[in-house]
Amino acid sequence: MPTMRVVPVAAAVSFLAACLPSIGRSPSPASPVEAISLRGDSLRRPPLDSTARARMESELANAQLDAESRPNHPDAVIWVGRRTAYLGRFREAIAVYAEGIRRFPSDARLYRHRGHRYITIRRFDDAIADFQHAAELMAGRPDEVEPDGQPNARDIPIGSLHSNVWYHLALAHYLKGDWNNGVRAARSGIRVSANPDRLVSQTHWLYMALRRSGRDAEAAEALAPIRDDLDVIENTSYYRLLRMYKGSLPLSALDSALSAGARTASDASLAYGVANWHLYNGDTTRAVRAFEKLLAGGQWTSFGYIAAEADLARLRRRR
Repeated sequence: MPTMRVVPVAAAVSFLAACLPSIGRSPSPASPVEAISLRGDSLRRPPLDSTARARMESELANAQLDAESRPNHPDAVIWVGRRTAYLGRFREAIAVYAEGIRRFPSDARLYRHRGHRYITIRRFDDAIADFQHAAELMAGRPDEVEPDGQPNARDIPIGSLHSNVWYHLALAHYLKGDWNNGVRAARSGIRVSANPDRLVSQTHWLYMALRRSGRDAEAAEALAPIRDDLDVIENTSYYRLLRMYKGSLPLSALDSALSAGARTASDASLAYGVANWHLYNGDTTRAVRAFEKLLAGGQWTSFGYIAAEADLARLRRRR
């Protein structure tokens, strides 16, 4: 990660202005609308308190200054995109990555990060194309740790390029309802998972894709590596869900945890897993109720929220 220096926020403007034309018909930078939901709703830029906003804007300005001082380093462009996205400016971030891809077309990391933000704005086909291309570019190359922009409590990065490409590709297929391709991508992700956090996050989507495709025996087998003593740092919601699927944690323990609604991304992950459990076990009415409650929490950038939105859209099309 580049050394942080305090500079004016305006230092980022010229770079972002150069990138924005590549995104086409995006809202202007001043627009708070970042995406249209699968239900046709306008999704507005997530609110930030003034302290967090000031810090993130300073971090973005520093990243831009670093990118200007290192024009031949794609990782500097990646940090501009990441810092832009942390501010909720997802379309601008996509434009930053698109400009980076124009300059560094063989860098898999740029496709991986752009694909993530295509998921955020509900462009799943574009996300899949980016992740598939990233997988082609990284094939046969050593994996690399991805530094955290928002470090966990132990300040230990848990992600890597290879594991994140497969994780997000599995997710994108899942969101489209393509369970079989989701299964294949998740299994590829598990093969490159180097820590318990990556194992549980990959296994979570693998298990659900298998259940949704009716492959219950394979789903049960997928839970074999999930023990009660795994040292999970970040993905505790996924871990609790997997333990519930396996039977070592009662469903009631998760239901009670959701009584206040999905007010954080972690809550949304947990809420989606429980709602989906009801859906593939035949209680569609309870599942729909849980999906709607999840959406009421407003965490529209979280994967749990997007998955609930996608499931509700599919259920409505069947009526």
